[in-house]
Amino acid sequence: MDFSSLPKTVFSGAYRAGHCQGIAVDLAKGFVYYSFTTMLVKTDLEGRFVGSVTGFCGHLGCIAFNPDDGRVYGSLEYKNDAIGRGIVNMLGGGIEIPDRFYMAIFDANRIDRADMPSSEAMRCAFLREVTDDYLADVKAEDGSALRHRYGCSGIDGTATGPDFGEADKEDAKRWLFVSYGVYGDVNRTDNDHQVILKYDIGELNRNSAPLSQTDMHAVGPEKPAGKYFVLTGNTTYGVQNLEYDPTTRSYLMCVYPRQKAEYPNPPMFAADARIAPKRGILKGVWPEEEGDLLTLDGHGKNGIPFPHGDTGIAALGDGFFYVSHHGKNDAGQYTNIRLYRLTDGVFEPVS
Repeated sequence: MDFSSLPKTVFSGAYRAGHCQGIAVDLAKGFVYYSFTTMLVKTDLEGRFVGSVTGFCGHLGCIAFNPDDGRVYGSLEYKNDAIGRGIVNMLGGGIEIPDRFYMAIFDANRIDRADMPSSEAMRCAFLREVTDDYLADVKAEDGSALRHRYGCSGIDGTATGPDFGEADKEDAKRWLFVSYGVYGDVNRTDNDHQVILKYDIGELNRNSAPLSQTDMHAVGPEKPAGKYFVLTGNTTYGVQNLEYDPTTRSYLMCVYPRQKAEYPNPPMFAADARIAPKRGILKGVWPEEEGDLLTLDGHGKNGIPFPHGDTGIAALGDGFFYVSHHGKNDAGQYTNIRLYRLTDGVFEPVS
């Protein structure tokens, strides 16, 4: 495919919702999907509106398209912190929800009109591991009490791709990965890793159910198939967008940088998917704990100085990407996605 012939920009349209959280692209059928916090929008590659799914008061974050089953997967948070309360207030208030975290699974082929209720196109798998870490009370080395294991604020970045250590295999199995949100806090030491969970996609679908916000289910896999840690330094709300790039064989992690002085704090990191996880000590976690550690690519902790991607990035192939540039006008929130090519660690717009 000649990726350079794709539309250089695609306008999402403007919507009365939260800002764009992520994008996903189905090149085979010519569709783009956008997460606008409380709704999922579908357009074609010319930006013509196709449909939308609404009706959830949680935070729909980063999304990923799986070409194997034609479904869109997205992190879905229900929580009573500042973000959750802000969403409830945006929707008019009066909603009581428990702290729970799900993988939303959208049947993309069903999305064909505006304002479809989520019950018509979405199922959810409850992510027990995330919920447990979010609700956990832990202690710092000095004995002081801390909330949220590893600083977990929930989930956001979502991607499909090969397991770490399998990227060089042509027949590598495709997994679903979801990254923790991590609260930005320069005063604790156990929050300097990005945490990435691995799930079997078939198991997620088998262990999913429609979601009622008046009776939120706990149907989901008992445990993830893997739990990985990558040392980057603390970032504000963790990995905003996670995306597998088949050209560099790495998982790109787009973040809101934090300001711990001992770390470079770039806006993007890349974890090398060719290298298998290595068992090791989790720096800063008390009491001492081992975990499966991932390896950053050659950019290391200095990362990639590309200031976009935290509201959506989709790898297309051969180094080409669509990247979200979000904005707001009188009609609502929107994004213009723009075509880029990544060459030698530099993202350049395609003209």
